[in-house]
Amino acid sequence: MAPATHSAAPNAVGYQHQTWWALVELLRSGGDRPDASITLELHDDVAWEEDGNPTQLLQVKHHQHTHRALTDTSPDVWRTLKVWMDDAAPGDASGPQLLLVTTQTAGGGTAVAALRPETLDERAALAGLEAVAKDTTSAQTRGAREQFLALGPGDRRTFLSRIRVIDGSPHIQDVPSLVRAHLSWALPTGHEELFLAMVWRWWDEQALAMLQGRLRSLDVGVARAAIADIRDQFTSERLPTLVELLDVDVDSVAAEYRTHTFVQQMQWVAYPPRNLQKAIVDYYRVYAQTVRWLDEDLIGVAELTKFEAELVDEWEREFDWMLDTLDDDADEAAKQEAGKQMLRQLLTQTGITVRARYNEPFFVRGKRHVLADAGRIGWHPDFESRVKQLLQVAG
Repeated sequence: MAPATHSAAPNAVGYQHQTWWALVELLRSGGDRPDASITLELHDDVAWEEDGNPTQLLQVKHHQHTHRALTDTSPDVWRTLKVWMDDAAPGDASGPQLLLVTTQTAGGGTAVAALRPETLDERAALAGLEAVAKDTTSAQTRGAREQFLALGPGDRRTFLSRIRVIDGSPHIQDVPSLVRAHLSWALPTGHEELFLAMVWRWWDEQALAMLQGRLRSLDVGVARAAIADIRDQFTSERLPTLVELLDVDVDSVAAEYRTHTFVQQMQWVAYPPRNLQKAIVDYYRVYAQTVRWLDEDLIGVAELTKFEAELVDEWEREFDWMLDTLDDDADEAAKQEAGKQMLRQLLTQTGITVRARYNEPFFVRGKRHVLADAGRIGWHPDFESRVKQLLQVAG
């Protein structure tokens, strides 16, 4: 089969690169812009703004597997100029700075090379672009070139004074290492890759919210606080949550665990089906997260054992009180109701924590279900004999 001639892959990579480049911008420039915010696809591909007003617009261009130089006739150049002429008031000397960030390298002696910050020559850049606008015959760039020439001489000079070309920028495959370098100050020893994965996940959520219009912009202060909070999750008093609720396929998890002992235990006290399903999700998250914590060497078995022992001790106290409230001749309905009330009460008690500052309620709830699955605790007054029967049938 012949390869597709109009593959969408380069465009998809280009859009992903824009999204990732915004994180690079945030990490690289945020420290110098404490009161600024970054945006995606609002004012431009990427933009900085203060008080809702854009201060810098970035057109981000990605070219994979190409060694062609960026020239004054390149469609990228004229498409970018047209975007800015349409939307960025080219004759406004106080308008936002305009940056073309491209993986291509500007050819020597070109107008675009003269717009590099390190080799800036605005007069040469203006003369070069004016000459190309007049002499080039490309239909692809005609509209932009005519629009450029239609600007008055003063507006063209003002326009060019606001433009800089950042050429030879890293390709998309090099961005993760660039992000890592900018975050070197925050890397937790021994957990560097996990920390970076959590930062990328956080960033993808922010970027998606901006692209969907649920978030206008991301403040530098908010971003720095979020990254610091991720880093703090690797301190001795905290732990990172690695299995989020949105990660769970509720239906498949419910189907997989519906015959487990902890589910049977909840059914013995007639726990509501909807809450039972949520309990299965809590159990799954705790189980999966504990495995990952151990694999990442974030916690030890001894610490988990101590946490479980505290939960069992708390359960023993509540279970004895429940038994004390039941009459010797209590029927099944009374036993079910007593067990259900105790279960409900314990699932709302999340004061016992595995770490002093790790207080995710799902972890305490889920760990109780793990203990119930092992038969170490239970809700029905007769749970011990019933669990033994389950084990005998299973055996």
